[in-house]
Amino acid sequence: MQVEFVTVDVFTDRKFGGNPLAVVSDARGLTTEQMQSIAAEFNLAETTFVLPPGDPAHTAQVRIFTPRAELPFAGHPNVGTAFVLGSKGTYNGRTVSDAIFFEEKAGLVRLDLIKQGSAVVGARLAPPQPVVRGDDIAVDIAAAAVSLASSDIETSHHRPCFASCGIPMAFAELKTRAALSAARPRADIFSEHLTADRATGFLLYVEDRSGDFDLQARMFAPLFGVPEDPATGSANVILAGLLASLRPEADLMLELRIGQGFDMGRPSSLAAVAEKRNGKVTGLSIGGRCVPMIRGALEI
Repeated sequence: MQVEFVTVDVFTDRKFGGNPLAVVSDARGLTTEQMQSIAAEFNLAETTFVLPPGDPAHTAQVRIFTPRAELPFAGHPNVGTAFVLGSKGTYNGRTVSDAIFFEEKAGLVRLDLIKQGSAVVGARLAPPQPVVRGDDIAVDIAAAAVSLASSDIETSHHRPCFASCGIPMAFAELKTRAALSAARPRADIFSEHLTADRATGFLLYVEDRSGDFDLQARMFAPLFGVPEDPATGSANVILAGLLASLRPEADLMLELRIGQGFDMGRPSSLAAVAEKRNGKVTGLSIGGRCVPMIRGALEI
């Protein structure tokens, strides 16, 4: 049995940048076990498997796997998969419209294609659930998890914490760009304090307005087989919602250009937007460009 796949670099406008993603655009006939094995074989942060939707009003069902586990939702896999289907123009015998709806374990995910003329160049998603802030994380534990000192953690805006919009993540702001570069994940601390049921990964960020960015970020998910992720749409869209919720304005449109992956040689650019009305975050999106890389077939 041959299974066709493509890979794309997501959240970048150049080859060998961004976050690589493998997309199996026709996963019919594959078992869950085979999907997990294929994701482990690719050994990318995520691999997606596209299936016909349960509701014909939607575009497709999408399943997302890291090398070790299936995820209910993730950012760059959605953006890259929408780009692949949008570039093909049809799926399951139907034209792929500019508004795409993916059925996922966390809920229905809407994506809008980004075009340059008639060409599809990327996509923008809205998460399937509103942002919910969870418990705080002790500063010393947060610092130890990424091999930093407690004094490297910035707490004037918020303490390290858990938050989710369909996938749970941990967050901490750092004081300096140097501390962000020095961070290294410690799987032993993750296993004890940032367990897989509480956080898929740990996003660190720092204010850095160089290079047309507002923030620089890094994300570690060692318990899911991802030592470091070059670009994390799900975590950064949660971050935009979290930061908007902390701002004093009752009404706000917060637009953030976030750089990620620079410390691992995979520069990525993510555009996040959070809308706040009457003191409540009412809208979130994150998007970016994609570049096709590899086409091939798996022998199953």
